[in-house]
Amino acid sequence: MCLIAFAHRRHPRYSLVLVANRDEFFDRPTRPADWWPEQQGVLAGQDLRAGGTWLGVASTGRWAAVTNYREGIPQDGARSRGQLPLDFITDRHAPLAYAEELEPVADRFGGYNLLVGDLSELAYQSNRGGRARLLEPGLYTLSNHLLDTPWPKSEQARFRLQGLLRRDQFSVDEAAQVLADRTPFDDHLLPFTGVDIDMERMLSPPFIVSEAYGTRSTTVILQDYRGHTVFFEQNYLRGEKQGKPRLFQFDVTAAS
Repeated sequence: MCLIAFAHRRHPRYSLVLVANRDEFFDRPTRPADWWPEQQGVLAGQDLRAGGTWLGVASTGRWAAVTNYREGIPQDGARSRGQLPLDFITDRHAPLAYAEELEPVADRFGGYNLLVGDLSELAYQSNRGGRARLLEPGLYTLSNHLLDTPWPKSEQARFRLQGLLRRDQFSVDEAAQVLADRTPFDDHLLPFTGVDIDMERMLSPPFIVSEAYGTRSTTVILQDYRGHTVFFEQNYLRGEKQGKPRLFQFDVTAAS
């Protein structure tokens, strides 16, 4: 997952409005979003190589998302970050409590950012900066650096999400357009993240298209204040839609 724009308790109808693009190599095996037969009450896509997920929700209304922190050489022996969202949505700890309990073992994973939420609160934790904390109602962006780092694509996503939130109602297709821009930013605007300028340019738009790597899916989550949840996913291959959109709607159930 490489870019998430989300609003926490900033809309009169929805307590959560989230739009996310997952960027990954196209040859990495992936299962599209669905209810997991092996994990009751879990709705998510699945990374079939490591077994976890980048973004998921539970029938209880819990949800979580992870992005990697872009840095140099990958950490040898690091545990898969994709296990973190799955662990949280199948757990019963409150979001902040879960994030705080994770901190002593966070260095076992490669660099990551983690969002964990339920119907009551939303927390953020990263093993590359700061302590776990609750997020106040607001509009946020998260890419492959710390929360609200003002990369050009993150700032564009924030601006577009602000425009969407001015409307009382909108469709999941309209929400997905928040992260649909494929235009690279000018070189003088690009961040320096340790890759060459051609790579920085390719990675700069919200929606990434290249031969081997790019945006694999766009996901929208709309959750209202009573817990009714809409989950939308459209998959892509080199910028072309793959199959029909996947759409799920459910009312949350109490944890057993």
